[in-house]
Amino acid sequence: MTTSLSDIDARSRAIFKNLVETYLETGAPVGSRTLSRDTGLDLSPATIRNVMADLATVGLLDAPHASAGRMPTELGLRMFVDGLMEVGAPTVEERRALEEEAGGASSAAALLDRAARQLSGLTQAATLIVTDTTDRPLKHVSFVRLDDARALMVLVNEAGDVENRLVAIPPGLPGSALVQAANFLNAQMVGRTLADAEKQALAKIEAKRGELDDLTATLVRSGIAELAGDSGGAPQLIVKGQSNLIADAGDDLERVQQLFDELERQQGIVDLLDAAKGGEGVRIFIGSENPLFGLSGSSVIAAPYRDGDHNIVGVVGVVGPTRLNYARVIPLVDYTAEVVSRLVR
Repeated sequence: MTTSLSDIDARSRAIFKNLVETYLETGAPVGSRTLSRDTGLDLSPATIRNVMADLATVGLLDAPHASAGRMPTELGLRMFVDGLMEVGAPTVEERRALEEEAGGASSAAALLDRAARQLSGLTQAATLIVTDTTDRPLKHVSFVRLDDARALMVLVNEAGDVENRLVAIPPGLPGSALVQAANFLNAQMVGRTLADAEKQALAKIEAKRGELDDLTATLVRSGIAELAGDSGGAPQLIVKGQSNLIADAGDDLERVQQLFDELERQQGIVDLLDAAKGGEGVRIFIGSENPLFGLSGSSVIAAPYRDGDHNIVGVVGVVGPTRLNYARVIPLVDYTAEVVSRLVR
């Protein structure tokens, strides 16, 4: 049976809320004497201790050692975040810092890099930005011959990102065929995402078979095959502020090392992107709930950012221990996603 806030009386909710807030601030288990002395609950340590024992029985609190205080479980943190936490808003200074840092970027890639760095500085945590280039409409396609057998297909999307794909070209292909193939692909693909563009171009190449000579048609098909393959367009991960994880680790270095390993492997990036697409605003994954860093027991706070057509093209997030300052980090992640959405359009 799952415990909900309605199953807990008002006194227990107050003790639980104060305990979690104290734990998130200090990172240490919280004792009954601390709650009695410092939180203004006006309850004796014995009364608080009894309530804490009841909360532990229903799975909301745990004790790392027999003689230590209590700390929230993942279930307890989830209940706190969903029903008891008071979320504020970024300060004027924080908003200005994010806008000025990201706004000074000269390209989409620099914008994301700057936004990740600034968010890391404000939250004192590690930040993630996932960008899915396949969801961004194309702006231009061109071919550059490398040698008699290969050409470089250059893709520029509407955010200004440039991606190069190596394609095979038919023997004896004249330079005019490269131009003709690029013109054909631009006519069919520009303004569409890669996924839509592939389907459109394949349909048109059959419908306009007589308009392309055999060599040019072969090059166009090679380019489309390259787009449809696994050689590019995968979501990219930007990570900033890993040093903050070490500074905040304390005795929990093993978890941080596991998190570094997961970051190095870029494990589950697509899962995080898909999870963020499942909601309109900030998504919070606590410990084993999160699809990206579940093995290390880390928490992720993530929000999607969008292009001018309101399509989700990436995710802004913060990753750290489960004792993240959720009330402060959530609005900062949300506002960063808003700033990035505004600037990538």
